[in-house]
Amino acid sequence: METDASALGDHHSPTPAEARAALADIERVRASTAARSATPWPLWFTALLTVYLASLPVVYGGVVAEGAWLLPEAAWWAVFVAMIAVFMASFVYAARSWVQRTGVALRLDILPKWVTVTLMIVAPALVVGSAWAFRFTGQVAWLIGAAAVGAALSIGSHLAFVRLHRERGQASS
Repeated sequence: METDASALGDHHSPTPAEARAALADIERVRASTAARSATPWPLWFTALLTVYLASLPVVYGGVVAEGAWLLPEAAWWAVFVAMIAVFMASFVYAARSWVQRTGVALRLDILPKWVTVTLMIVAPALVVGSAWAFRFTGQVAWLIGAAAVGAALSIGSHLAFVRLHRERGQASS
């Protein structure tokens, strides 16, 4: 099947220089998008996440404690559910704000796997493990230790995201 060149209009093939320039532009856009997608959460969300990860072991420890430890069990459950609801609502708000501000959807797939895997595996294991260790031993040190590690994970992850953002930002410049 032959095509009529006049049917295609006045379209011309780009010169090699024009093609290279277009490819370079596309690569700059990709790098910029990747860097903006990896930008750390807003500072208020990082602070909230740090408080959340630091207090969650203590609250869950209160939930699974044998008998009323500091508060009645129902109060621990209420605090636990409220914390999760506030965190989820804040996460949704931060993600929407990010998309509105940058036009780029949050993507966790471009973040370092060691950070996301660590948070997804270690944080729940820390919360659950420390609470049950507290229940069986009665030693609050399990909860305090887990709270400190949770806060360190949050801050360490934020710093890793900041470093990644700077590296990708410099690469796209």
